[in-house]
Amino acid sequence: MREIQAGRFRSAVEDFKTSEAWRILRIQAEMIEGVETLRGLGSAVTIFGSARLQKGSPYYRAARKVARLLSRQGIAIISGGGSGIMEAANRGCHRNGGVSVGLNIELPFEQRPNRYQDIRMNFRYFFVRKFLFARYAEAIIVFPGGFGTLDELFEALTLVQTGKARKFPVVLFGSEYWQGLTEWLQRTVLAQGCIGEADMMLFHVTDDIEEAVGLVTRYLSSGDKA
Repeated sequence: MREIQAGRFRSAVEDFKTSEAWRILRIQAEMIEGVETLRGLGSAVTIFGSARLQKGSPYYRAARKVARLLSRQGIAIISGGGSGIMEAANRGCHRNGGVSVGLNIELPFEQRPNRYQDIRMNFRYFFVRKFLFARYAEAIIVFPGGFGTLDELFEALTLVQTGKARKFPVVLFGSEYWQGLTEWLQRTVLAQGCIGEADMMLFHVTDDIEEAVGLVTRYLSSGDKA
């Protein structure tokens, strides 16, 4: 009888762990941990970009330098915590005056945490991670990347466009890479009235490291972020 009851108990526990209710609790736990960990972070900039652009890429070198210059002013750098541009961002910040934050996502491939993180968090759910990117970034710099980078970029632009987030700098680094996208937005999306002229002003494209850093630091030192 006891064995049967124990078996039923274990079965009930396993059923709960695979239920929607259990999933909601995991989501809640990730959200609470993230907020409690980052709430005292101070000024921070999120840097997005591809995990596939490694040390030999000029974009890797540029991301590392951007992060280094920002961190020397005491600005925290938040990245996705993986390789490529994410590693470059954390590496540029690590031990350079800022706090290097990695918001890692559990993936079956590609995502391996880099070693340049002062604060490292792991997430099962993309939307919790994306909430923290937006919640604690006072500016966003986007380097070339794939679907994940584009998702994060348009999430940020949508939040600003709809007034769900204050207007903050969104800098696209690498004019050649972003040219096709910006031309499509101008010639097709804007031309057909799906966005407005003001929406094209929500981001800034540059190839200049100093300009990218200046756009962010001027905003952070102004009263606009209040």
